[in-house]
Amino acid sequence: MAAVKTDHAVFVSIGSNLGGKLDNCLSGIAALTESGESSLAGVSRFYRTSPVDYADQDWFVNAAIEIRTTMAPLALLDKLVAIQRRMGRKADAVRFGPRVLDLDILLYDDRVIRMPRLTIPHPRMHKRAFVLQPICDINPSIIHPVLGQTVADLLSHLDDEDQRVIPLEDQPTLL
Repeated sequence: MAAVKTDHAVFVSIGSNLGGKLDNCLSGIAALTESGESSLAGVSRFYRTSPVDYADQDWFVNAAIEIRTTMAPLALLDKLVAIQRRMGRKADAVRFGPRVLDLDILLYDDRVIRMPRLTIPHPRMHKRAFVLQPICDINPSIIHPVLGQTVADLLSHLDDEDQRVIPLEDQPTLL
């Protein structure tokens, strides 16, 4: 009997602050869904966002997507890393520094995963307006599986005036 493939609900953060930022993000989304192993289930608005942790760099374009995927967590991580490399991302010279494309798994179903290469939920997502606001665009009632709060509650209690999240004027349509 053949194994049944299960679709997993996964939220992925997308960002870029080098080159054609929005085009980089859109290319990353297209590369993730082109194989058919993952399909787009939701897309946030795209935002101009101020850099966090390493402020001496250009602002980012950020968004989040919800995908349905048959890929296991580590296989998905490998796919995201390969896409980033294909788009020209090199090893980060500066932690949280400039990047052509950044793809991060934020949530994978309601699972909690702690492995040397992968931590889910993303360990800093609850501190990042550029992550929480886009997830709220897709589904504000998603529960953080460790903190037990909705992403909307986490965003409303975020106390960091320096994190600016401004919707882009021209929003692409992906769904």
